[in-house]
Amino acid sequence: MSLPEPIKFTDGAAYERFMSPWSRSAGTLFLDWLAPRSGLAWADVGAGNGAFTELLLAKSAPSSVCAIDPSDAQIATARQKISAKQVELSIGDAMALPYDADRFDVAVMALVLFFVPDPRKGASEMVRVTRPGGMVASYTWDIMRGGTPTEPLWEELDAMGKPAARPPSAEISRFEALKALWAELGLRDIETRELVVERTFADFDDYWLSMVVSSPAGVLGKLSDTESAELKRRLQARLPASATGEITVHASATAIKGRKAA
Repeated sequence: MSLPEPIKFTDGAAYERFMSPWSRSAGTLFLDWLAPRSGLAWADVGAGNGAFTELLLAKSAPSSVCAIDPSDAQIATARQKISAKQVELSIGDAMALPYDADRFDVAVMALVLFFVPDPRKGASEMVRVTRPGGMVASYTWDIMRGGTPTEPLWEELDAMGKPAARPPSAEISRFEALKALWAELGLRDIETRELVVERTFADFDDYWLSMVVSSPAGVLGKLSDTESAELKRRLQARLPASATGEITVHASATAIKGRKAA
């Protein structure tokens, strides 16, 4: 059986507008929940443009971070933002990490696992590179229950007969699937948590630029001018604005953590 095609994020600046604010909000809740002590060695798998890596540096005082992503453009953006000596940024595949076994105290995937064509392989690689007793953790948007920040956009595109590409491994965002996978990989002390976040846009134009124009799926490039105008009309009608024109959108993620057996 062939693996699904991965969705590729190749524009670091567009991704910054599109997803980094969401990533920072959910990532803050995630790190508070992990409650790691300082001075640990971390693997940040699927680091993208470094949004979560920056948060990790600010909140968790790691001794070192190996941040890896398949996109050279995303890593280039991360290198422009992150100069901390303890961070090693590299290009690579989540399903074949270039690290020795038992190297890290913590291995995490932040909004990544459902983009990995083979989630089991990706998670098993995190387990492999984590030392015995170390933590393996992940959070993904709760796609199966409509928790992704892009849900309004996806639903309106579906209604127009122009469905957007979903993450290839969306099923792994379910709590049941995550718990089964962590248990299958032999992890102990498994816990899960829902992370609920929101983002407020200054007005509809801010939402449109951030969540539609900057979408890595290239949504607008696949629509005619008439269809783009229809999408804009549908979204504006769907998303209520405050008295000052602000638009607030909510999202939720499924998070999991476990310990590698000693």
